[in-house]
Amino acid sequence: MRQFKKRGYVYILTNKRRGVLYIGVTSHIVRRYDQHTQGVEEKFSKRYRLHRLVYVEVFDRIDEAIVREKQLKNWHRPWKINLIESVNPEWRDLSLEIATDPETSSG
Repeated sequence: MRQFKKRGYVYILTNKRRGVLYIGVTSHIVRRYDQHTQGVEEKFSKRYRLHRLVYVEVFDRIDEAIVREKQLKNWHRPWKINLIESVNPEWRDLSLEIATDPETSSG
């Protein structure tokens, strides 16, 4: 019997451009983002109003995403900012894009 692995996502939330950063990992990015915006389960993101999704990495397997999350959490802040700006220089909120993407909204 073939075993299916869950896809994984590493994401970064902020409250404003170059503001407070939160790095997380999930197997369902849309559901997890909704939890953050509704203040469910996550006191840190609720306290700092981290509702702007500025970075997402997609992995075929959740265990790969967990490794990457741990790596990013150990990075210096300027490295994290450079990573975000390398793919999202305007610090646009990507939440609408993930909500309408069939790959991320299914699941």
